[in-house]
Amino acid sequence: MRVDLDAFEQMYRVDADPWDFGGSPYEQRKYDITVASLPRRRYSRCFEPGCSIGALTERLAPICDEVVALDVSPSAIATATVRLASVGGVSLSVGTIPEQWPSGDFDLIVMSEIGYYWDEPALADVVDTAWTSLVAGGDLVAVHWLGHSPDHVLDGITVHEILAQRLGESAVHHRDARFVLDVWTAS
Repeated sequence: MRVDLDAFEQMYRVDADPWDFGGSPYEQRKYDITVASLPRRRYSRCFEPGCSIGALTERLAPICDEVVALDVSPSAIATATVRLASVGGVSLSVGTIPEQWPSGDFDLIVMSEIGYYWDEPALADVVDTAWTSLVAGGDLVAVHWLGHSPDHVLDGITVHEILAQRLGESAVHHRDARFVLDVWTAS
């Protein structure tokens, strides 16, 4: 089970940046910490599901040879396309995971603010798919808000507990009053 995906498109049609990803101090700080928490300074191929308007994608592009970014909302992808028009190495597409998981392997997967949109069994399937898509030494990053929202199936802590159950202890852990971030490295 997961939340109603059509609701995302409706939100992006009304407001091109409904969560203020492009400007909120919370989001900017979270992006800074996310990038600073990465174990490596350079990656070959990154997958960012749930990329929204491309605000984090824009930060990942300079440290990745290729960023494959996906979102369920065509309107969000249209905004991201404009935002990232001058940024090389980024491919944007509309789709859902795990159904439209991109082919090939990755050395970085960034799951930012998406894990709470599935129930536990569905999230476990997504995590398993992500983990099998990583090359040896690749990093899986998960970062989630700690607040509560009526459109979330799970809360951020539960998401990270499920990840830890599937993947073990994280190599990097950051938690503050607003969000939790973990990084797992594939062996």
